[in-house]
Amino acid sequence: GILLHILHLFAPNLRLNVPRTNADDICCNPLSMGAIKKMMEEEIPGIYVLSLMIGKNVVQDTENGFFMDVNQQVSLVCSQLAQDARLKGGFNAMGFSQGAQFLRAVAQRCPSPPMKTLISVGGQHQGVYGLPRCPGESSHICDVIRKALNSGAYSDMVQKHLVQAQYWHDPLNDDLYKKHSLFLADINQERAVNETYKKNLQLLEKFVMVKFLQDSVVDPVVSEWFGFLKTGQAKETETLQESLLYKEDRLGLAAMDKAGKLVFLATEGDHLQFTREWFNANLLPYLR
Repeated sequence: GILLHILHLFAPNLRLNVPRTNADDICCNPLSMGAIKKMMEEEIPGIYVLSLMIGKNVVQDTENGFFMDVNQQVSLVCSQLAQDARLKGGFNAMGFSQGAQFLRAVAQRCPSPPMKTLISVGGQHQGVYGLPRCPGESSHICDVIRKALNSGAYSDMVQKHLVQAQYWHDPLNDDLYKKHSLFLADINQERAVNETYKKNLQLLEKFVMVKFLQDSVVDPVVSEWFGFLKTGQAKETETLQESLLYKEDRLGLAAMDKAGKLVFLATEGDHLQFTREWFNANLLPYLR
């Protein structure tokens, strides 16, 4: 089995019985994503794990997680995958936090090499409306981001240069979101139905979504299961199954659900907080 994982910011570190620091979950940090990679290599002998880096080094990878156009990041990942001979027979993908929706875009846009299983760990598939807490060393960046989002998430400037704006989903300004969201509105078929996206996503054998029950980072947390706030207000939420996206089956999710391809997992804990035991019992079986 081949596993690919991508990770991104806005997360406290993963609890993995290794020494902790407060560094962010950048691609090759040995204490966060590096620990996950090492753990998988220990648990599944012979597995090939590719940790995606967006940029030439860890510093660039961190900055790009905040400031590089997501569509450009997805294109870079697609070309990395296409050039890796070890992936040509297909691979399983695991995305942490915002990395999960970026990997879903990879599945929808780049069907070769084929992604078999996509595991979304705390991903925000309907975006976010709020930035409640941004832990660790990035908190000063988060203050800047919050101000930019509140003042004009859908302005051209903010959309092009702020990653979090590209999955900012304002239920009170639905028309603005649909018209100006450069990334999320496109991959969620908000403007038109792209039949290729729909066909490609349905090529997945499994799409596993993990929700953290005490998540204090993702708002609303139901986005981790592809639900969101009902349009026109910011209090009541709806599940994926209650949404228009599902009822009209604009992305193929209803068909996937009926075919048993969607898996909804919930776990106690805050954003990306889980134990090695939980990971091994609940996620590893999808990677073997």
